[in-house]
Amino acid sequence: MFADQVQTPMIISAVAVLVTLLYASVLDIRDRRVPFRTWYPMLAVGIPAAAWFYVSIGLSGRWGLVAGYIALSIIFSLMFYLFAAKNLFGGADAWALIFCAACIPFFPVTPLFGYPPLGFLPFTVLTNAVFLNLIVPVGIFVMNVAKKNRAPVPYMFFGFPVDGASIQKTFGFVMEDMEEKEGVLIRRFVGMRESLRRMVSGEGRIYTKDLRLHPEQFKKELALYKQAGTVWISYAVPFIIPITAGLISAIVLGDFLFLIMKAVMGV
Repeated sequence: MFADQVQTPMIISAVAVLVTLLYASVLDIRDRRVPFRTWYPMLAVGIPAAAWFYVSIGLSGRWGLVAGYIALSIIFSLMFYLFAAKNLFGGADAWALIFCAACIPFFPVTPLFGYPPLGFLPFTVLTNAVFLNLIVPVGIFVMNVAKKNRAPVPYMFFGFPVDGASIQKTFGFVMEDMEEKEGVLIRRFVGMRESLRRMVSGEGRIYTKDLRLHPEQFKKELALYKQAGTVWISYAVPFIIPITAGLISAIVLGDFLFLIMKAVMGV
């Protein structure tokens, strides 16, 4: 769609973003935390490269296209900033997508299956990441079946039991509510709607990270988890990993959603 000299800055920026995302994935797996300074080198390369890209398009007389891509980047970024602010999305995951929009708005090379109609790379990264992330619940379900873990079917896809005495060493959020009445332990799975409400409100959802960092605030819960023997938690795979895979697959293959729509319509 664009001349080679226009795609060159996108190639430079894409390399910087990809290297950074790979490093951020390692940090997220290891520490479940990506310091904001992780993004600085990428931005130092990506922002000037994006500016080079926009100016090159504008000098060819397509300032309307420049305005369109900038508008898409702003809308996309604002959406994920608000998602993160409402606890609907991880902070590092949101920044990864926001900075993708800022640094690589367009495909650096022609994907194997061609460009999607919109041609906005960050959207393709997101949709590909979502599709790739769907593989994880299937794997979790198979693992639970193989290990004969028993829970209501939806929870079999999204979590697994861990040792209650060492729950602080895991990563995720607790999927069960527990209380003791007259010496009897009562436990129930938190409903999906209720879990979403707790996530949005930021109240009532217990993260294993909080158990690890603030054990004094959760003495009652930790005692109940130890008494229970095993506790179901979410699988908590960092979404930045699917984002990284989504970027790679978008550049190499193209837009999965577009390919599926073409297949359904028989195009």
